[in-house]
Amino acid sequence: MHSDLIIIGAGPGGYETALAAAARGKSVTLFNGDKLGGTCLNEGCIPTKCLCRNAEIVAQFKEAEKFGIDDFTFTLDYNKVVERKNAVVSQLRDGIASMMTAAKVNVVNAMASFKDARTVVADGEEYTADDIIIATGSVSRSLPIEGHDLPCVKDSSDMLSIDYVPESLTIIGGGVIGMEFAGIFSALGSQVTVIEFMKQILPPFDSDISKRLKQTLSKKGIKIITGAAAKKIEQNDNYEIVVTYEAKGKEDTVVSSDLLMAVGRAPRIAGLGLENTGVEFSPRGIVVDDNMRTNVEHIYAIGDVNAKMMLAHVASFQGERALNAIDGKKDEIRFDIVPSAVFTVPECGMVGMTEEQCKAAGIEIRIGQSFFRANGKALALGEPDGLCKMIFRKEDEVLIGAHIMGVEAADLAQQCADMMNRNVTREQICDTIFGHPTVSEVILTACRTVK
Repeated sequence: MHSDLIIIGAGPGGYETALAAAARGKSVTLFNGDKLGGTCLNEGCIPTKCLCRNAEIVAQFKEAEKFGIDDFTFTLDYNKVVERKNAVVSQLRDGIASMMTAAKVNVVNAMASFKDARTVVADGEEYTADDIIIATGSVSRSLPIEGHDLPCVKDSSDMLSIDYVPESLTIIGGGVIGMEFAGIFSALGSQVTVIEFMKQILPPFDSDISKRLKQTLSKKGIKIITGAAAKKIEQNDNYEIVVTYEAKGKEDTVVSSDLLMAVGRAPRIAGLGLENTGVEFSPRGIVVDDNMRTNVEHIYAIGDVNAKMMLAHVASFQGERALNAIDGKKDEIRFDIVPSAVFTVPECGMVGMTEEQCKAAGIEIRIGQSFFRANGKALALGEPDGLCKMIFRKEDEVLIGAHIMGVEAADLAQQCADMMNRNVTREQICDTIFGHPTVSEVILTACRTVK
């Protein structure tokens, strides 16, 4: 069977690009090796956000007295929490299937691999296309330490499928995945310990934000050990999990009922048959140019599999860039301006360069900060903890970075991304009317306090 376009992988990058290509009149064959929606919908962004919402509600219930609600008691049925999560995922997955049918995208529910640079094989059938986009995503990574392959060691997918709240939980890795699960299960009643190798949690985030988040989560009862290297995992006679780690030259242990390994993700390359195509790749990902084109002219790679930036929304826009390259169309997508967030309580959101990155690049900057405790809406919501940090390039006062911890931080980071895409200056932001009372006023306040 021949199509104008073959897409291997049905995550956000794959299925959204398939729909966009079909809308442009192309015949599209989409290979869905697992479940429509990929990791993001089925084992990542969406199910974790469902659990984050449950954790947020439970945390609010625990503070009912603060809002004048006395003698309030509740019980948590975790099975119903899981049922709600599964229902949301199922609804969205069914929606994608309906869109595929309506767009007349040929969805093949099978794993695909390359026979050669022009031919893909799935379930014994051969498929060809003028152009091919690889969008196979990523898989959970694991530290190669003693005991890493024990059955008791869970990855993020395993954690989403458990039907109980762990009595205690050790998380190896303090990145986005690790910190979101730490917040979720701490709020739901687990005793959580996080072991992070780097000096700060959330290594990609601005250090001021990560330090403040660590302080806040520590106050909530989450034990966070930074600058610590996990060395060994074992089970004792009581079937408890014992993690041995080294910090500041000394070894220590953490004992818990459950363990999550959250040390990042690796491109999903195994089984693709890339060696049959001439495409340049390594365990770190498929090599692509700015148009997501590989060294083989008609083969492209988007999303986690090229490892440029492992975010679902980046995969979607990389797919649009690849499609535009195929059609010879120019676009103004700026991959240097990508908002990202971690849905802890409170949230953290960021876009653009951190203060550390600016210093490393020799860029002179001016910084403005504001605190949520001075924001009327944040106080009314009972969410006074937070920081907004705005970074401007000194020479022209253009906004080049925004780093926020606090209620609605993810949406505020998006607001800043909108401004950065238009090269907005500090003066222009200060001349913009912000609604009152809104949490977004922390942005305006930060801009007015620039030094």
